Amino acid sequence: MMASKPKLHYPNGRGRMESVRWVLAAAGVEFDEDFLETKEQLQKLQDGNHLLFQQVPMVEIDGMKLVQTRSILHYIADKHHLFGKDLKERTLIDMYVEGTLDLLELIIMHPFLKPDDQQKEVVIMAQKAIIRYFPVFEKVLRGHGQRFLVGNQLSLADIILLQTILALEEKIPNILSAFPHLQEFTVKISNIPTIKKFLEPGSKKKPPPDDIYVRTVYNVFMP
Repeated sequence: MMASKPKLHYPNGRGRMESVRWVLAAAGVEFDEDFLETKEQLQKLQDGNHLLFQQVPMVEIDGMKLVQTRSILHYIADKHHLFGKDLKERTLIDMYVEGTLDLLELIIMHPFLKPDDQQKEVVIMAQKAIIRYFPVFEKVLRGHGQRFLVGNQLSLADIILLQTILALEEKIPNILSAFPHLQEFTVKISNIPTIKKFLEPGSKKKPPPDDIYVRTVYNVFMP
């Protein structure tokens, strides 16, 4: 019998689940989604003891119900050889991912800010990206001259960095202007067949968050 597809439980939008969609897609794994639209749906998952800490994202995979975004990402990355060849590579990948997720978190929270704060926050995000995060990855790529961040093969670090770059470019199109190696990286990683497919229309990649998504999140999660 075929193993059943992973099933993702989350509202119909990016949020913290989008990284999981990216990694599954990059690994060539098809998945199903059960979109949360009401507080009752979340309550049902909680009452059925399906959520370890009463929270989503939750992914049903390989007979398990995984929660905590980073744990989910690690499991999928490890299973699909996107987590390095040894402990040192894995730790490097993890450090890069953790840093990038800190930046991505600002993007995830952005649509929930007041309109006045949203503009200010775009400036802060751009500064953080350009001063703290992008120079690190530019230097790594320049230093070893390879296509991928770690171990000369695709890893979770490449996938999450690409996700973050593209999400920032939606708000600040020229954000990579001072980073030629990251520009090249973005083109190359975007052209990996599984990722290229995910970036095309009709995939399960979610559009930028809009008012409907924001309202849905408030409906599901706010008391």
